Amino acid sequence: MISITDKTLKDLEFHTVLEAVASSCTTEPGQVKALQITPFKNKEELMESLLQTSEYVSSFDNNNALPNHGFDPIANEIKFLAIEDSYLEASAFRKIAVISDTVNTLIKFLEKFNDYYPNLNSRAEKVEYTKEILKNIEKVVDKYGEIKDDASPELQNIRREMNLVKAKINQSFTSALSQYNGLGYLDDIKESVVENRRVLAVSAMYRKKVKGSILGSSKTGSIAYIEPEATLKYSRELNNYEYEEKEEIKRILLQLSNTIRPFVPLLIEYQEFLTDIDVISGKAKYAKRINGLLPHITEEKRLFFREAFHPILYSNNKRKGEVTYPQTIELTEQNRIIVISGPNAGGKSITLKTIGLLQLMLQSGLLIPVHERSETFLFDRIMTDIGDNQSIENHLSTYSYRLKNMNYFLKKCNDKTLFLIDEFGTGSDPELGGALAETFLEEFYHREAFGIITTHYTNLKILANELPFATNANMLFDEKSLEPMYKLILGQAGSSFTFEVAQKNGIPYGLINRAKKKIEGSKVRFDKTIATLQKERSKLEKTSQTLKEEETKAREEGKKMENINTKIQQKLESYQELYDANQRLIYIGQKLDDISEKYFNSKNKKDLIGEFLKIVEIENSKRKKATPKEKKEKEVIQKQVIAEVQEKVEEIRVEKKEKKLKAIKQEANKPKAILKVGDRVRMLDGKAVGTIDVIEKKKVTVNYGIFTSKVDIESLELVEAKKK
Repeated sequence: MISITDKTLKDLEFHTVLEAVASSCTTEPGQVKALQITPFKNKEELMESLLQTSEYVSSFDNNNALPNHGFDPIANEIKFLAIEDSYLEASAFRKIAVISDTVNTLIKFLEKFNDYYPNLNSRAEKVEYTKEILKNIEKVVDKYGEIKDDASPELQNIRREMNLVKAKINQSFTSALSQYNGLGYLDDIKESVVENRRVLAVSAMYRKKVKGSILGSSKTGSIAYIEPEATLKYSRELNNYEYEEKEEIKRILLQLSNTIRPFVPLLIEYQEFLTDIDVISGKAKYAKRINGLLPHITEEKRLFFREAFHPILYSNNKRKGEVTYPQTIELTEQNRIIVISGPNAGGKSITLKTIGLLQLMLQSGLLIPVHERSETFLFDRIMTDIGDNQSIENHLSTYSYRLKNMNYFLKKCNDKTLFLIDEFGTGSDPELGGALAETFLEEFYHREAFGIITTHYTNLKILANELPFATNANMLFDEKSLEPMYKLILGQAGSSFTFEVAQKNGIPYGLINRAKKKIEGSKVRFDKTIATLQKERSKLEKTSQTLKEEETKAREEGKKMENINTKIQQKLESYQELYDANQRLIYIGQKLDDISEKYFNSKNKKDLIGEFLKIVEIENSKRKKATPKEKKEKEVIQKQVIAEVQEKVEEIRVEKKEKKLKAIKQEANKPKAILKVGDRVRMLDGKAVGTIDVIEKKKVTVNYGIFTSKVDIESLELVEAKKK
């Protein structure tokens, strides 16, 4: 049974990851559920969750994107509907209809594309597909959330009568408006609306002359708002119908609520299903942002994270436009424990947290930013002791708290545990704390637990070197500047560079020497040896990087040459086509010349036309009718080839000219060496190297071993000066 404590989640800043996932969800229930993600206790459920997220990520790049699964929460509507004899408003039923339609569409889509989304379809298959909810609601409520006229025969009849009465109101009002306006009783605005009723805007002085009911007046009192007498009786009639309509709508909604009430459990399921899909989409969007993927989950006890990024650091650096350095780390049954040492600010703690957080994310159903060839197995426990854990409420010191934590580790630690301890053994006397830490480490080792620790303690580095299934590691530092290179190197302990860093920061050399004398010579030598090895490692790393860059450059040059060859081949083919076309034209020209000569001698037009048509037919049989587009393309290609050839010729001409000028300039600027007896020299235009035996004014005797030669001193160049 997998068990991971809240302390581990807090130490590894798991909540920050969940906040990023929640921000990618589109619904409030989805965001709430995303923040509640915890490590899975069951492997089958975990694998299903990981595969569902992986399938959703794949939907971003294929042509079968998942349909919309956003929704308005209906938790309150469900709660209210569950109460007997209650009824929902029309707008609430519209929300329920939309959710029902969204779920139905999604179920059918996942069923259709089961080959692409087998695990998402497996989740959808647990939800019942039904059109009953949608069918019943759509009989009553339209797409705008209003009750339809034909929701019942009674309502249809009421609304028909209401429309007739409204027509009479408008007719009578228009008549009164025209009458009183003609008499000049109305204000400039003529009419207004009060209490949802049309009224005449009568000037105050004429209010007694207008028959009707006064419903109000303007703020200044200059206008009286009067409903004409002619419309009053129709307004009362309309009020009666509105009351009847309201009662009928209430009856319809009550009836619909009773129809939908049995579906409450299914509606709860619908909302749960869409919330789950929203959380999966949030996890997938987050995975896309951090380049997350699903590594191979193995039954073998092995953790191998290649090019692993700390997701929080990666996201923050991406925002700032800074580089994040990936780490590669491996834990196996033959290499269970890694002890990382070296100076502070080199990335030890980040490396430790990266491995812990990625494993934690994976066991919580989240994809992780590692290379696709990474793999890991599932730990029953992930235990951490990271940072300054001083317990204020329990009045415990840092060291006491850490000892309490170690006690918990000892109780729970087994061969399926991953433990991560930062600054192991600190908080007490270095000698005593180091000894206790060594004992703890031995105990974890004998229990076959997997773990990564960071430390400055020499005895722990020595222990890791002695234990067969444990290894030392260090974060690479530049050997000159002592700047961190943020790269983990396995198999070698790291020096803390205590004295080197002190010297770099301006501490007098005399004080550093006095400090060295105060500690055991063997410890200084041990640390110095480690520092030397680290420097050598750093040099090798730089050499390796240079070789890689040169290899990349060579590969690029190879590609460039390949492209040039392809272009040359294309040009040769174009030239061949051009040559063939010209040869054909020459041949036709010769044939026409022959026909002309025959006609000149015989003056036989019939033969002339026959011969000419014969040539035309022969040539046309070879032709393929080109479309205007093909003709245009051919012309463009020919022009392009000619232009490229001219450009290349010009480039070569300019390049040769520049090289020649450069050579002349270099030769002119080159300081002439003063030759002496014993110097090794050669002729300016020769290759043979000889030694100067004698210098006589401007003549020099050069010894070539088997013969000597007397030449002008100006015609010689220095190859190697005589060694002193």
